[in-house]
Amino acid sequence: MKKIAYIELDTHAEIARNFMDLMQDSSEFSVDYYFSEKISKQISRKNSNIFLSDRSKIISQLKEKKYDLMIIGTAHRYFDVFLKITEYFNTAVIVHNLNFAKICRFQLFKNIFKKDFKYRLKLLLKEGLFSAPKVFGKARNLLVLDESLMKENPDLSLKFLPVFYLHEYEKPRKSIITIVIPGAVSQQRRDYLHIFERIRTFIRNTHFQFVFLGKAAGQELLWLKDFESKKPQNISLQYFTKKVPQPIFDEWMRKADILWCPLQKETEFFSQKEFYGITKMSGNVGDAIKYGKLAIFPENYPNSHPFIIPENKNVEEEIYTYHKWMGYDFEQNFAKEKVLKYLEEKLTELL
Repeated sequence: MKKIAYIELDTHAEIARNFMDLMQDSSEFSVDYYFSEKISKQISRKNSNIFLSDRSKIISQLKEKKYDLMIIGTAHRYFDVFLKITEYFNTAVIVHNLNFAKICRFQLFKNIFKKDFKYRLKLLLKEGLFSAPKVFGKARNLLVLDESLMKENPDLSLKFLPVFYLHEYEKPRKSIITIVIPGAVSQQRRDYLHIFERIRTFIRNTHFQFVFLGKAAGQELLWLKDFESKKPQNISLQYFTKKVPQPIFDEWMRKADILWCPLQKETEFFSQKEFYGITKMSGNVGDAIKYGKLAIFPENYPNSHPFIIPENKNVEEEIYTYHKWMGYDFEQNFAKEKVLKYLEEKLTELL
């Protein structure tokens, strides 16, 4: 049985959790998990193969055992440490921002002064920021979680790591159409003004329930409250002013008839422009798979997923007639056993 070390010291606990859930049933691989305290609290498990770690001890921990493969879940900081790991071990890095993975040292230096100066200066002085390009360059493999990104970036030698599978599915209700917009309510990543503008054009008497499934604050919260005071009677809103607890998030996702994901065309990471569906995966793709939901994405979103519906001018009709798209079989394509088998095949290629 081959041994893998999965390292997550920064963020993306949900990806680590998915990987754990899949690999616990593997008969070909055994996995040890090295999590920071922050990640460990989010995972909230006490398995014997989970080890608390940090940048000061991760390398000594890894040297204590013999692993066939290291997987770094996020390489957005601790670059000096991750560089040593790539030099010592067979390492694969999950890349969440492909333009950042191609950034040069000069551009990194320039970007320090553009935003979050104190934090970025800390990355430079204490965490080896200039080592970032070498981390991605020396890693044996660069991994993406959406296979379509490989087609969009032929200049990078990328490999696909399938970690999303169908967790649970609940048939939607009939008396009310529930549209869930998952994710933190931030105009920077999703166009919420667009949502409000489109809802104002709805003409049916059908009861539409819109759930903004993420914390709303600042100007976005003011927009929601303003819209709530002026909305038609057949439109209802649900939104949250605090972080949404996972059980409540799960409940609303199960209730959803359809997801609406008004992604901005571009966002940025470390002041580098990233483009959804091209250099960056949207977590909403994983949401759709996990809960078995069709999802409306912007018309210009480049995708190869049959469960994604490109938004057209009459989005109300798309939502109202969502049943006609229901032929897609999530269970057949993303059953846990099937994804695990595919994951094991991909991991074998990394050895």
